[in-house]
Amino acid sequence: MSGAEGGWIGPRPSLTERLAVLWIGVVGVLFPGVGPLLLGGLEAAGRLTATEIGLAGMAELAAMGVGAALLGPVFGARRLRPAAVACGCFLAALNLASTFAHDGLLVLTRAAAGLPAGALIWIVTGMIVRSSRPDRWSGIYLTVQTLAQLTVVAGLTVLVIGRFGPNGGFTALAALAASAALAGALIPRAWTALPHTEDAPKGLPSPRGWVALLAVFCFQAFILALWIYAEPLSRQAGHPATTAGLAFSISLAAQVAGGAAATALAGRLSWFLSLTLGVLATAACLAVFATLPPAPAFLAASGLFGFAWLFASPFLTPLAIEADPSRRAALLGPGASLLGCAVGPLLAALIVGEHDVRPAVWLAGALAAVTLALILGLHLTRRKEPRA
Repeated sequence: MSGAEGGWIGPRPSLTERLAVLWIGVVGVLFPGVGPLLLGGLEAAGRLTATEIGLAGMAELAAMGVGAALLGPVFGARRLRPAAVACGCFLAALNLASTFAHDGLLVLTRAAAGLPAGALIWIVTGMIVRSSRPDRWSGIYLTVQTLAQLTVVAGLTVLVIGRFGPNGGFTALAALAASAALAGALIPRAWTALPHTEDAPKGLPSPRGWVALLAVFCFQAFILALWIYAEPLSRQAGHPATTAGLAFSISLAAQVAGGAAATALAGRLSWFLSLTLGVLATAACLAVFATLPPAPAFLAASGLFGFAWLFASPFLTPLAIEADPSRRAALLGPGASLLGCAVGPLLAALIVGEHDVRPAVWLAGALAAVTLALILGLHLTRRKEPRA
């Protein structure tokens, strides 16, 4: 495969191929949205402790980052179909294994499940970074995955968990992983090789690309360092027990709206303006959360936080592409993002107190400042196009 078509690096995938790749990527990222529901059910059933819930969630996110950054490239861009089928089957088997594992074995099982899930994410990332509009495709993917997580959580809650318990949920996830394996037969056979640049070692991002990946890591780390403690913050503020659940629902709906807005505005707003506005908006929400506000203000801040989070996220891809035109940094972006999602809550857990979780807000604020500084630095040192 060589050449370009319609601004794509390599031939443009057919509609069927694009839909199959998107579905594979959606299945790969399902567990972060569904996990809290299932892991909480396992705790209630006595198969996990509260500490092990956190360990299982963190281990799976970290493993997804490793899978997206390392396992996917090991398969290589020229063996996409075997990679997708194998990873879908492996993920399905590990989801089924989760129906009988418990305690430490269950933590290890979920960590192992993160590896094939990350590789599935790497496949869809390969399409996004080779597309003619990576920001738009990134927005589409983020919006679709959020809607899928909402749908699966609602479906499991209404139809599965009450009747079959968390094991029914893991069985449903296994069926979805099997569908990703079937979809693997419909994706392109290979991706075209990415272009080389003089300042990047073969196969690795350029120095500026690594800075962009650090910005991606810090962005997700500060988001999750705060959001993982949304429920304790609400409780500390003295809100009714239903407030946190409502905040999560409002935030998810706002995330869908934010992703859709980013998709619609792709190509009309620069990545620098979009990311700067997103980080500043979330930072403003941090200031609100830190005051332990009344419930209405907490809910409003949760909605803005979710909107800004998903509005800014698609523009992390063009940030990485401008920093490293070889697009290798952009290809590693999901790995950096998922590692940030794992490390942010871990750092927050080390500094929060039993009765005061506001240190998580200060940590998030510091990471947000680092993110903004990295974004600004990359923007100010970008290569200027020569004037005609």
